[in-house]
Amino acid sequence: MPRPAPHPVLAALLSLCFVASLPATAGSQDTDVFPTLGRIVVLDDRFADCIDPEAKIDVLGSGFSWCEGPTWDAQGQRLLFSEIPSNTVRVWEPRKAVRVFLDPAGYTGLTDYGNEPGSNGLLVAGDEDGPSMLVSCEHGDRRLSIMPLTEQGGKVTLADRFEGKRLNSPNDLCMHSNGTIYFTDPPYGLPGGLEGPNAELDFCGVYRLTTDGTVSLVTKKMPRPNGIALSPDEKTLYVADSGAKHWMKFPVAADGSTGEGSLFFDASKQPGKGSADGLKVDVDGRIWATGPGGVWVFSPEGKPLGRIETGEHTSNVAFGGEDGRDLFITSDMYLCRVETKTTGAAK
Repeated sequence: MPRPAPHPVLAALLSLCFVASLPATAGSQDTDVFPTLGRIVVLDDRFADCIDPEAKIDVLGSGFSWCEGPTWDAQGQRLLFSEIPSNTVRVWEPRKAVRVFLDPAGYTGLTDYGNEPGSNGLLVAGDEDGPSMLVSCEHGDRRLSIMPLTEQGGKVTLADRFEGKRLNSPNDLCMHSNGTIYFTDPPYGLPGGLEGPNAELDFCGVYRLTTDGTVSLVTKKMPRPNGIALSPDEKTLYVADSGAKHWMKFPVAADGSTGEGSLFFDASKQPGKGSADGLKVDVDGRIWATGPGGVWVFSPEGKPLGRIETGEHTSNVAFGGEDGRDLFITSDMYLCRVETKTTGAAK
C-alpha cells in the first residue's frame, strides 16, 4: 500500500485525540511506560479468546515516515521494521531507544528513486542451531534479498526477475516449512507505477520462489496484491489486495503449488482509514490483517471477530516478544504493541 499523503493539521488533531503524551522523537522510548492510542472493538464473543477487550495499544515509538514490514528476531529478542521513505530498517529492543539497523535497506543506486525506495516486508528465517537470516522485499533494487544477522556477510539476491523481466517492487512475503517463499509484487515502490519508464511487467503478481531459485506465478489477477501469509497447516495461502480492498485465499498442495483463488473477505464497503494490507496468522488459524480502521481479526472461516482500531492507516503486524504473545503493529508514523492471548503460526 502506498504511503498516504500527510495532512499536518489532521495529523496534529489525531495525535491529540488518540495519543496521550507521545514521545517527541522516534528514539525516545527507553522505559516500560508507554503512551497508548486507539481501542479494542469486539464483534464476536470468540474475540475474548484472542485478546483482552481492555488491552492497551502501547506506542513504542513515533515520528516515523511510514513504517512497514515488522518481523520478530527471536535470537536477538528484537523487532525489525522498515521505514520505506528513509530507505532504512529500524530496530526496537526492550528498554532501548528505536535506532537505525540497516542503511540503505532497499535501494543502493546513486540517484533519487521516488518516494518509497526502501525495504518493505521483512522475514527473519533460520533455526536455533544456525544464524538468523533477514529476507527483505526491496522496492528500489526490485528484488528479494537475504543476509545473515549474526555473522559477517552482505546481501545475496534471491529473486529479481520473472521470465527475464524485472519485478515491480516486491512488497511482502511468507515462508513454507519446505523453504518455499511466497511474495507479492505491486508497483507501489516503482516510480510511475506500471505506466512508468522503468516498468517491465504489465501486471502485479503473486509469486512462488522455490529453493532451486525458480520463480513461478501464483496469480496475476489481483489489482494490487499486498500482505501474504500461510495457514498453520500450510494448506491455505492468504493474500491481501489493497487495490480491491479485500482478502483472497488459495489452496496449497503438499508440494507448495497453488490452485485457483477465492474471496476470503470483502472490506470494500467498510469505513475507516486504510486498505487490505499486511497480515499474519496465529497458531489457531485466525487471521490478523490490517485493513480499514486498523487490525481486523478473522476466524479461519472468514468471520470477523474483532478489530484493533489505531485511528491511523495501519500497514502490517507481527507476533513476537518474550513469550510470542505480543502483536507489533506498524501504523503510519507509529510503532505499536498490544498483548494477545495467542502466538503466531510459523512463518
